[in-house]
Amino acid sequence: MADLRIFSYLPNPRVWKATIAGRFAGVEIEIKGAPANELKSWLWDYNAAPVASYEWHAYSPLARTGRVGLAGERLFKTEAFMDAHPFGNVPAAFAPGGKIGIFESNSIMRAVARLSKTDFPLYGHDAYETSRIDSFLDVSLIFARDAQIYLLALSDGTLDAAIHTRAQEAFAVYASGLEQALSPARQVLVGNNISLADICFATELALFMNEHARGRQLEDKGLSKILHRGVRDEYPRMISHFDRLLRHEHFAADLEPYVHKLSAAAT
Repeated sequence: MADLRIFSYLPNPRVWKATIAGRFAGVEIEIKGAPANELKSWLWDYNAAPVASYEWHAYSPLARTGRVGLAGERLFKTEAFMDAHPFGNVPAAFAPGGKIGIFESNSIMRAVARLSKTDFPLYGHDAYETSRIDSFLDVSLIFARDAQIYLLALSDGTLDAAIHTRAQEAFAVYASGLEQALSPARQVLVGNNISLADICFATELALFMNEHARGRQLEDKGLSKILHRGVRDEYPRMISHFDRLLRHEHFAADLEPYVHKLSAAAT
């Protein structure tokens, strides 16, 4: 039995926070899911699985209205799922057996570090390093919130100048802080080893790169890309760090194909 099971739409860089950490920590993670537009025909549960259309009537008492990302969709979520995941969102992680749910991608990643079977210091060497890592994880949530609103608006055609401006400002604050943290020539964000802070950064930036696939929508609104070609010159340490992490075997397995596809869309 896996140490942790995660149910989510796929592909999802926020799920990869856990799988990347799992490779460092020797933790076995089982992933279940499907593309976002297919999850409306799944039964959301520890034993999540697709539901055939002729079975939907049997699950109608479990139907709930989706919110972020699947807003307005009819979704089938068991009571056990809602007990484990009171906010009803994905990625949704479960301890073996499904009784205990862990939600929010940073918390799922922390759980992997706590389950570690190796001595790699993913979560720092002491309370001070752990707390500094938490600082990076917490500040990432501010960026991630505005990034999610921005990417969803790009996807569903509701983008306006105000949403774009908030995302642009959130990115600038996040990137500037990372650039400073990597000064003058640091190779990692905390201590002397890759940590959860680096994993979180790499996956959140990879997710934000979905902007590349929506260039036409931005042009139609008279807006420019936030991840424009000059970003590398504005934040050279941050982008170089991202490039280093992509080359690492534990990151590359998940992120390299995803980032390569999105980067190709930018050209």
